[in-house]
Amino acid sequence: MKHLLGGIALLLALPATPALAQVACTPGTYAAPDGDFVVLVKSPAVAAPGLRYLFRDGRRGATTDAGVPLACGTGDVTVGGKTWTPIAFRETPTTFDSVGTKMTGVLIEPPGADARRPLVVMVHGSERTSPIGGIYGYAMAAQGISVFVYDKRGTGGSEGEYTQNFELLAEDAANALGQARGIAAGRYARAGFFGGSQGGWVAPLAATRTKADFVAIGFGLVASPIEEDREQMVSEVRAAGLGKDAEALVTRLSQATAGLLLSDFRTGYDKLDAVRAEMAGKPWAAKIEGEYSGAIARMPNDMLQRIGRARVDNLELIWDYDAVAALKKLDAPLLWVLAGEDREAPIETTRGALLGLAKQGKPVDVYLFPQTDHGMWEFTTDANGERQVTRITDGYLKLLADWIKRDVRGPYGRAERLTPR
Repeated sequence: MKHLLGGIALLLALPATPALAQVACTPGTYAAPDGDFVVLVKSPAVAAPGLRYLFRDGRRGATTDAGVPLACGTGDVTVGGKTWTPIAFRETPTTFDSVGTKMTGVLIEPPGADARRPLVVMVHGSERTSPIGGIYGYAMAAQGISVFVYDKRGTGGSEGEYTQNFELLAEDAANALGQARGIAAGRYARAGFFGGSQGGWVAPLAATRTKADFVAIGFGLVASPIEEDREQMVSEVRAAGLGKDAEALVTRLSQATAGLLLSDFRTGYDKLDAVRAEMAGKPWAAKIEGEYSGAIARMPNDMLQRIGRARVDNLELIWDYDAVAALKKLDAPLLWVLAGEDREAPIETTRGALLGLAKQGKPVDVYLFPQTDHGMWEFTTDANGERQVTRITDGYLKLLADWIKRDVRGPYGRAERLTPR
């Protein structure tokens, strides 16, 4: 499973330019006089002494890459012949209780005291890695926002068991916001959530459990996990150039597997067998994946009865979660940023739901970045149809920060605003 169970580490191909002489880089965030920045952090994917880097415009890679567009000095970095200096963030480690579980987090605040500054809690996706010390919290803080990052339950320094139960995760996010408000008291004006990927389910729900002044979402879904599975398979058959009959067939497959999931794998096998019979003999059927339906269709019934739930449904997902209902309860302003060619979280249902909410008068701002995949990654496509990511699309990080600061001016790279101003 991809979108629900986490992503895959991605290596970026950067433009080939002459390598600059390097000294050992020091982790930190370095700013240019014009507000541009680069974040350098340690990463398990980068061999020491290299660091992962991320620029505001989305260029990302390792300091050990050939053609890296920066040079490290003693306490600073050089980019394009100019010196960028470190930002002295105020970082406050903390623990807090959520539903009887001890959670670990860190508040990152830009230098100086500014009571007008916004405060954002970053709600994680489905990954099991810790965001503490990660690149995205610093990228947000470098743009003048106080940022609270915390370890998802069962990961990093947080206790409890890893889960994907949106209700429980929303309680954790709401408690994280309460903790962040207490630490930053007197040093912020507005507070809310940012959620990426799976955080698109969790952050809006959390904002119905506690006061939030805003919610921002990147590449999330306004659809249930069951709908996500169906849309992924429809996307697959469309990419293969198959017709409406194939779309209808994978839709029936998703309906059949949903019956198994919603019955804890007790009933629904007759419907699944009927779809399998329709799929038999179709060469493309063996390549269909979806989020989980392809794997279920290829497992024999006796195995599904024995281990289906342990294999597919062991993380307390709410398979038929009503994401629209949560958004209808939300009164806070909402930003939703879509990846135009998202294969993991196809946008068709989500886009329609968001535009419908906007027409109903909900304070929703929707942006779409074309030719981007899940994570807002730009990509190239090789001869086999496989995508190779290149960078985070330019404008995405700045749009998030400007919207949270209520200072949207645009343009933001190739972003298209889908809702009226």
